[in-house]
Amino acid sequence: VQLQASGGGLVQAGGSLRLSCAASGIIIRLDDMAWYRQGSGKQRDMVATITSGGSANYADSVEGRFTISRDNTKNTVYLQMNSLKPEDAVVYYCNARVITLGGRRDYWGHGTLVTVSS
Repeated sequence: VQLQASGGGLVQAGGSLRLSCAASGIIIRLDDMAWYRQGSGKQRDMVATITSGGSANYADSVEGRFTISRDNTKNTVYLQMNSLKPEDAVVYYCNARVITLGGRRDYWGHGTLVTVSS
């Protein structure tokens, strides 16, 4: 199973970006999917999670500005980021809990960098 993330880039403060992360491989079922972020020298923190049924949960720091969604037909999770702030400028990672022929485990995508200019 692979998670392919895309959508990072440079944006001005107050602007918007949309991250995407598509899962591929032999997937029996995708359970929870999530976005995390990590600054240089810091721990990786949860940004938003979404269940297979579409229930979402957000970190306080992004509540009201970010929206997580998923398309189960495409095995893809999205993160719409609005009103971006300089402190949002870190590397973002997608995560998925996947049921495969070998059982259930978590997978991580490669990071995608978000840069916010003030």
